[in-house]
Amino acid sequence: MSLSAPARGTESSEKEKQDLTPLWNVVLLDDDDHTYDYVIEMLCKLFFKTTEEAYRNAVEVDSTGRTIVMTCEREAAEFARDQIHGYGADWRMPKCKGSMSAVLEPAAGGAGV
Repeated sequence: MSLSAPARGTESSEKEKQDLTPLWNVVLLDDDDHTYDYVIEMLCKLFFKTTEEAYRNAVEVDSTGRTIVMTCEREAAEFARDQIHGYGADWRMPKCKGSMSAVLEPAAGGAGV
């Protein structure tokens, strides 16, 4: 049996590729049609956040109008944004007609940004 040495540069080129992949923030936007409980429930279910993490995001979105819920590659960020948009209305708020809004933005300091 003959063993060949791994190709040189394979590991470093994969690392360089990962370092060059632009990252995107998934930004949850505030509105007056969803409760803290809704935000916490959604973030725990969709993003596997702890209740404490989700609560901090709920406070931030309420006080500043936005909060970053995830930073990742574009395809995953688009999926996460779509999950937020598809989560549905807050049954606790009779005036609520649908899901919260989220947008994507390039992550600060990310490659290619």
